[in-house]
Amino acid sequence: MPEHRTEREVAGPWSLATSRTFWEGFGPAALRYQPVNGTLRTVFLVERDWSTAVVTVRQEDTTAHLTVTGEGDLAAATEQTARFLALDIDATDWPAVGTRDQVIAAAQAKLPGLRPCGFHSPYEAATWAVLSQRLRVPQAAQLRTALIDRHGHEGAFPAPALLRTLELNLPGRKAEYLRTVADAALDGTLDGTRLRELDPAAAVAQVQQVKGLGPFAAELVVLRGANHPDAVPRHEEQLLDEITVQYGPDATLDQVSPAWQPFRTWASVHLRAIRALHSTKRAGLVREAG
Repeated sequence: MPEHRTEREVAGPWSLATSRTFWEGFGPAALRYQPVNGTLRTVFLVERDWSTAVVTVRQEDTTAHLTVTGEGDLAAATEQTARFLALDIDATDWPAVGTRDQVIAAAQAKLPGLRPCGFHSPYEAATWAVLSQRLRVPQAAQLRTALIDRHGHEGAFPAPALLRTLELNLPGRKAEYLRTVADAALDGTLDGTRLRELDPAAAVAQVQQVKGLGPFAAELVVLRGANHPDAVPRHEEQLLDEITVQYGPDATLDQVSPAWQPFRTWASVHLRAIRALHSTKRAGLVREAG
């Protein structure tokens, strides 16, 4: 199997261990079958040619060691890895956001070195948005896992050319919408590099033209699929709820988010991650009490 090894200097705070732990608990696209030596391993579709690639990531101080194997464009796979792990972002000024906002400072302290990750591509984010419509996260995750196990290749999500041909027995119009997402991936509408380069609002507007992707889904595709570092998710109810918890009942997203620039997505992800941690702790206390 062809192999491509690279070393990449990461600017600003970064902890592979923290990012891996975060991703392992990310219900929509949780990591599976991780090595025990502290590295990160994941299988994904390369947007350039929709081939399957396997990447192993190891951290040594500020250097990311990337080893990619596969039969397709491994240089493109390496760049895509840097994007979905946010290793391509100069985060030298990320600590300054915490200096301006003590709520974010507390989140940074609890999640040291976290860089938002979770979806390999906008295509996979869009398929998740379709699968999770009107379903609980565990139910949607089961549908996603079943698709990978039955139709994926070596653990990767099914490529769009295959997905658009499948006769799937899914609730509602999910099968139809998955086909439109596959078409959008094939025609370049969901290309991660292009979406990252666009103004976030313009990128969201373009994605929302894909049938089956509403405002929340389009934001998910741009912010967590293309991994844009500086955009405001306006349709994420749990984030809005957490803002009132952390900043007070009268606080709004528009009031607090300017202090997060140019890392508004990162700050939003940190707040959601802290909310998830608190929810897990509360659930554990309830079980202990029971």
